[in-house]
Amino acid sequence: MGDRVDALLQQLATSPNPAHARAKAEELVSTLVRLYGAGLTRILEIVDENAGDSGGRIFRHLCDDDLVASLLILHGLHPLSLEERIVQALDRVRVYLKSHEGDVQLLRIEGETVYLRMAGSCHGCPSSASTMKLAIERAIHDAAPEITEIRAEGVHDGAVTRKPTEWVSLAALPDLSDNGMASCEVEGMPVLFLRSPDALYAYRNQCPRCLVGLSRASLRWPLLACVSCGQEYDVVKAGRAPDQPELHIEPFPLVVSGDKVQLAIPVVA
Repeated sequence: MGDRVDALLQQLATSPNPAHARAKAEELVSTLVRLYGAGLTRILEIVDENAGDSGGRIFRHLCDDDLVASLLILHGLHPLSLEERIVQALDRVRVYLKSHEGDVQLLRIEGETVYLRMAGSCHGCPSSASTMKLAIERAIHDAAPEITEIRAEGVHDGAVTRKPTEWVSLAALPDLSDNGMASCEVEGMPVLFLRSPDALYAYRNQCPRCLVGLSRASLRWPLLACVSCGQEYDVVKAGRAPDQPELHIEPFPLVVSGDKVQLAIPVVA
């Protein structure tokens, strides 16, 4: 394979036309992928043959690394099947889904398409289905990049308006020791983080009724009360106001995997 790589590089340097160069470039890339795949396969074999009882722990660490896991998937070497990886991805976001009174079930996988069934609702929170679907899509694409389409039953995109969003990886969470609340700016967006014994939540740091920040709001779990207007919001039930279901703090999809935290926030034009 090494000799073939050298030959292809020489042919590229003396290529008579663009079409010929493109064909040789594609063959070169394919040859390099096979070469690295063979090397990666041999590395895993050596670990399996020599690591003894530590082999399983090493393989788990390799699979938990995003870059290595993507290479394992590319070369068909990942120890978990496609279905197992998707199930694990759904398990990681299930706590977030339950905070929106929702859940998700894997129906089937056909080729590069995943079929899901989403259940539950937020009863009066029109952004709930959209934010849940966004969190699920991110988790699945991270765990199974070969999936190109996700179809979810129980989500009616026409009933909600989805804002353009981007996922941001957080280097660290702010200190949540003060009553389980903390606020900070993420890519210019004011975000309020709240932690319960079972889950982590993220909302826009703004009361939708009086438009004042909620950093100094009082929290009597699960109700968050704005100090300016006194309006209360249920932070477990997607931030909706118990007495005004149409009023709710804007929730941000949040995916936590080990020490990795990703937050989806609206794109600021």
